[in-house]
Order: sequence, then structure tokens, then C-alpha cells
Amino acid sequence: MIIRILYVSRAVGPQTTTVTASILARAQARNAAERIGGVLCQGQGMYLQVLEGEREAVNRLYARIVADPRHSAVTLLLLEEVSRPRFAGWSMALVDLSDSDPMVQMGHPEFDPYQASGAMVMTLVDELLESGRRIVLPAA
Repeated sequence: MIIRILYVSRAVGPQTTTVTASILARAQARNAAERIGGVLCQGQGMYLQVLEGEREAVNRLYARIVADPRHSAVTLLLLEEVSRPRFAGWSMALVDLSDSDPMVQMGHPEFDPYQASGAMVMTLVDELLESGRRIVLPAA
């Protein structure tokens, strides 16, 4: 069974390019081996991540994420079974969130994914990706 999860967390330290590169490199290697796909949206002191794959593999990964000291307030926003993954072939893509992104604004001066529904945040992730804001994709 293939599942998709969406979670939000707060960054414990600064979201530097060094930290991001480390997270992305490790995620791409591990996720490819586990056949997990997804996208990491980061910025404004938060992480939003969508993960897709076999239920057992995604659950193991999510448990590691919850225990990762680089995150706090890890909150599961959405968990669903899927028949077709959206991120097949992406061991991990990265999107940088800026003040001008609709993801951040959502029609409000401040975006708070902790208050939005999981479905709404997932729709915004889809819109962000469709707008071409992907910054880094894994090598094919």
C-alpha cells in the first residue's frame, strides 16, 4: 500500500544552505534506496514535507524525522492512501519558501500551516510545484 504524508515542523537552528544541502543529500540517497518520493518546502523558519511510498518505509522515515534534533513541533497534517504517487521518481525535491510565495501568504500577511487544514496545505504545495518553483530535483 502506498501512502502520502504531509507534515510541518519548525527549524531549531538557522536554515542555511549548508544545513539544507546536508538534509537534501541524505534524503535523496536514503529515499531512493527505500523508493520514497517527496518534496521539502523550507523557509520562514519552517519545513513542510510531503513523503510518498510504501507505508512501512514512510512510517520508519517519519519516526526518524520526529526524532531529528533539527526539528521541533513536528505535526502530521495529512495521511492518505494513494493509488498513484505524485512524486514518483523524485527521491526529494526542494522548494524554498519566500515572503512572496502564495504558500506563505495564503491571502494573509502570515502563513501558519499549523492552523490550516492538511488538504489546504497539500493544495498549496501542488500549486507551488506547478508554478515551476522547484529549485532542486534529484538526478534522473
